[in-house]
Amino acid sequence: MEWEIVLGLEIHAQLSTQSKIFSASSTRFGAAPNTQASAVDMALPGTLPVFNGAAAEKAIRFGLAVGATVAPKSIFARKNYFYPDLPKNYQISQFDLPVVQGGQLSFMVGDTPHTVNLTRAHLEEDAGKSLHENFTGPHGESSTGIDLNRAGTPLLEIVSEPEMRSAAEAVAYARAMHSLVVWLGICDGNMQEGSFRVDANVSVRPKGETKLGTRCELKNINSFRFLERAINYEARRQIELIEDGGKVTQETRLYDADKDETRSMRTKEDANDYRYFPDPDLPPLYISAEQIDGVRAQMPELPRDKQARYQSELQLSAYDAALLTTHRATADYFEAVVDAVGAAQAKLAANWVSGELASALNREELDIEQAKVSPTQLAGLIARIADQTISNKIARDVFQAMWEGEHDGQADAIIDAKGLKQITDTGAIAAMVDEVLAANPAMIEQYRAGRDKAFNALVGQVMKAARGKANPQQINTLLRQKLDAES
Repeated sequence: MEWEIVLGLEIHAQLSTQSKIFSASSTRFGAAPNTQASAVDMALPGTLPVFNGAAAEKAIRFGLAVGATVAPKSIFARKNYFYPDLPKNYQISQFDLPVVQGGQLSFMVGDTPHTVNLTRAHLEEDAGKSLHENFTGPHGESSTGIDLNRAGTPLLEIVSEPEMRSAAEAVAYARAMHSLVVWLGICDGNMQEGSFRVDANVSVRPKGETKLGTRCELKNINSFRFLERAINYEARRQIELIEDGGKVTQETRLYDADKDETRSMRTKEDANDYRYFPDPDLPPLYISAEQIDGVRAQMPELPRDKQARYQSELQLSAYDAALLTTHRATADYFEAVVDAVGAAQAKLAANWVSGELASALNREELDIEQAKVSPTQLAGLIARIADQTISNKIARDVFQAMWEGEHDGQADAIIDAKGLKQITDTGAIAAMVDEVLAANPAMIEQYRAGRDKAFNALVGQVMKAARGKANPQQINTLLRQKLDAES
């Protein structure tokens, strides 16, 4: 039997506010346990939550970016469940009336465009954190510690429709969503610190079946690589279970990266098990059309709009435009290069930003904001390629010297100091071509016999004689002229 995987993702994006969603406590990461938990966060008697308006602004920004409806009225509800790191025994979230309704996200899976519809995005508070490993009590006994620093941290939970059909598609969607929330400035996207967490709802069904299978939720996956592995493992587990005559139980499962397997955590609750009801301490959240217009006026240019502009104004391919708009910082760097070198060299700039620069960053595991070559410096190098002062091959050597900080990273200074200017004198190149032809009669015969490799070998010999400095296009032209004339 052929099986189909059905996937929906729930993404928890921590909103980049300075204080928590219902208190003035700091959201800064890395503080000592329980030093950033106020009386409100700890649910001490007599405390009342006060909504942080900055969280609403960020939710509106997201809603506009995905083409969703921003609700003029949304309600905060209590989601009731017991867990040691949830001091109130309920979580303040949104249920019936979320702040963002609908929307969609378009992205690429390889070279194929995909679009996934969103169900909703709602505001909620995070819970605290249970510390199970390497934690001992006052008498050295094995214990669990509770850190409430995260309690009350603002989250935007983004829920997709169950429209994805492979782990690769789910990962591409999650990457695109990660890029978008960082681009919008509503989340820092730091997965190691828990700022961007993914839950995957996984089910399987026979190919052609329209009814959804029983789903299992994989909780709090904090890397794209683990997300793909977790989904693939869970899908195989469910298929094998059904084929062996068993039934899938709706449950929450944890992915163990060390063992590359999922294991049961608890039975998965349905919405009615949480006994949602409107929070009596919080009034409805009202958002006016004027407030939405104010956020819209401050929105950055979105990736899809940049892509269209790069194609129409800079004549870049769809592939190049998509590559350059994967991250906002990359797009900003590219545009700074183009501003410095001119739009006529946009394609060359795109090649260098996506090629040599990206490789250097990957080798040293740096973000583009940490690049050792500035946009202005890279523009200086591109200008020397464009005016044929240096070849592309020599340019790579110059770039490496710039990266290492030689001559303050200035391309012109490095080219002059190392004597790297390209030889463009036709007479000098012709003389080298004559010397190579005179020394390689066998290669000439092979060329005349129709062997293209012989021509490439002759080009290589001329380039060697010129120590890599001769203009490759001139070498090709002069060499063909002389070979064809002698034949």
